[in-house]
Amino acid sequence: MRVLLASTEGAGHYNPLVPFAAALTQRRDEPLFVVPPRLSDTVLATGYPFRIGAAPPAAELDAIWARVPDASPDEAAVLVNREIFGRLDTTAMLPAVEAACREWRPDLVLHEAAEYASAVAADRLGIPHAQIAISRANAEDGSLRLAAPALEPFGDGIVARIRATPYLSRFPASVDPSPYPVTRRYREVVPAPSGPLPDWWDGADRPLLYVTFGSVAGGIPGSGGMSIGAMACRAALAAVADLPVRVLLTIGRATEVAQLGAMPGNVHVEAWVPQADVLAEASAVVCHGGSGTTFGTLAAGVPLVVLPLFADQPGNARGVADAGAGVVVEPTPGAPAADRIGPQHASQLRSAIEKVLDEPSYRTAAARVAEEIRATPTIDELLNEMH
Repeated sequence: MRVLLASTEGAGHYNPLVPFAAALTQRRDEPLFVVPPRLSDTVLATGYPFRIGAAPPAAELDAIWARVPDASPDEAAVLVNREIFGRLDTTAMLPAVEAACREWRPDLVLHEAAEYASAVAADRLGIPHAQIAISRANAEDGSLRLAAPALEPFGDGIVARIRATPYLSRFPASVDPSPYPVTRRYREVVPAPSGPLPDWWDGADRPLLYVTFGSVAGGIPGSGGMSIGAMACRAALAAVADLPVRVLLTIGRATEVAQLGAMPGNVHVEAWVPQADVLAEASAVVCHGGSGTTFGTLAAGVPLVVLPLFADQPGNARGVADAGAGVVVEPTPGAPAADRIGPQHASQLRSAIEKVLDEPSYRTAAARVAEEIRATPTIDELLNEMH
């Protein structure tokens, strides 16, 4: 079976496709990625075959992103989902994915839920296709509805047909009830930890708190010359100072340690650490509610404190809270993204961290969600059912 996989930019969009490519390779099927230029090095490093599409005009894309930090949450959602994913990305990538579909003739097209060009191409050529969730179903259904005015010019009724295709999600139903008419749950095979974490805390054996705000927030401008990611990190650092915990903070490649100010003695900072290694030892996770971190933490049965910053993160945070697996610290309501998080959130974060660590109900609920995830089919089993 030949399967074309397509993604927009960003690790959180591309990463959910990788386990499918791995499963296809293991089955001796043939995967082919079609990705935008900025993902070329990422796919090249995996060894999977790929083709490169086009990027939107840089000036037009940059102008839209520049409006996002000062926009209200609703306005920002329209800018990202309609103008970027729906219009610019689809227009740029459609020639490459349509050519790949015509020339390579895949039996199936799998696209992450914010990538629409491959869905348009598959629809035009009569190729079965399905969307792979990168977030919670309600958020992605809302994103598709926002993108609809930009997508309908690519084919009358295309939005309804995309919505009717199978929606494949890692999130369990208890956290993520789905409005899609065909929703299929699956689980990834979680990699085993490569080994214990280095002893960055000089032999201390206090509970481990993992703090991460992902890779994207570090590149989004905030206030006072700092990124939104750096602002969130500073609030978290103030929250954990003097708490009886070990803290591992990962900041990605876009945030400079110098932006974060004085570092509490119980904190160790890295750009990146394998998630499986950290979650094997963590007592709780503090994050922004990005789908990769949220799903990985729930799958490991670890409770969360969520400080949602933008995009789908508030919805992910509500799902965690509704399942009883964590606590949400709300940013300043209604403020532009650049002003939604600041030092005023440190005390709220501290209280939430203490609550999650001290009350066993959060770990119990997280373990219950992890068990629900383990009961879903593997990707290989799902592919067998779809073939």
